[in-house]
Amino acid sequence: MSETLTIVLKLPARILSPNCMVGSIGGRFMKAAATKKLRRLTKEAVESEDIQTAPWGFVTVYPTFYHATKRRRDEDNHQGMLKAAYDGIVDAGLIADDDSKHMSKQPPTFLTDKVNPRVDLLLVRDR
Repeated sequence: MSETLTIVLKLPARILSPNCMVGSIGGRFMKAAATKKLRRLTKEAVESEDIQTAPWGFVTVYPTFYHATKRRRDEDNHQGMLKAAYDGIVDAGLIADDDSKHMSKQPPTFLTDKVNPRVDLLLVRDR
């Protein structure tokens, strides 16, 4: 039987999208700040669960995005927006690295929640 953990986060800032071009120095600072914040929030969410079996050898991540509106979404952009979250999971010590040897990143699922837009990361320990 595999162990699971669900992390609930606010939707990543739009500036973290790979399609968001940052041309100015101010924009680069904004992107860096958003990256740092998402990484920190993810680390804190994992640490608050107090996983006694950490570090896990291998994790499969199933992201589910809940947007306020229903429309077509780009899976690749949303996957890229989660890079800082994956780093936060590593920072928390749940896994050794976010490479393919330690983590499988599944394509995101998109649902609608007008009241509580968010992203849920379901982590499944496979080994």
